[in-house]
Amino acid sequence: MYRHGLKRLLDFLSALLVLLVLWPVLLLIAIGLQVANKGAGAFFTQERPGKGGRIFRIIKFKTMTDERDGQGNLLPDAERLTKVGRLVRSLSIDELPQLLNVLKGDMALVGPRPLLPQYLPLYSKEQARRHEVRPGITGWAQVNGRNAISWTKKLELDVWYVDHCSFWLDMKILFLTVKKVFVREGISQEGQATMEFFNGKN
Repeated sequence: MYRHGLKRLLDFLSALLVLLVLWPVLLLIAIGLQVANKGAGAFFTQERPGKGGRIFRIIKFKTMTDERDGQGNLLPDAERLTKVGRLVRSLSIDELPQLLNVLKGDMALVGPRPLLPQYLPLYSKEQARRHEVRPGITGWAQVNGRNAISWTKKLELDVWYVDHCSFWLDMKILFLTVKKVFVREGISQEGQATMEFFNGKN
């Protein structure tokens, strides 16, 4: 019952409540990022696969500039990540605009994180099961290592969540998410500003 109806209702009501309470703060953050990003904008949208692999556009706060090298290529993530953006990312504030995706039904509060569309053909049959549920703003993999664990482990945790989804598990994940935001752990993979790309083997 929870997974097939109640979860969606609770997600919608919770996302709506948070947005109504936090919109002044989100507005200030957007203004700060607009300035820090040197005119590159405060929001970032990108196509991501959701439940059943259906493509939707995710929305996040933009934490990097669009600075490029002499050949017109974007500079490495670590060089484009601003001080404001680093703070916003370390507190996971960059994820909050995804509450709009939750309202639309593209995402849930808790579920496997939506990854890049180009990863779809690289998943094993078991790994692809992560798309049996709506992707989430936070998830079981995020509270068990986030970007600091390997792709193989992360995808294993995603599938584990699909098989064990429940109200109490979601409450546990939300509690641990808040805890990890204050500890600020697992934000980046060692040697990376964020997380290396998935190649089907790592």
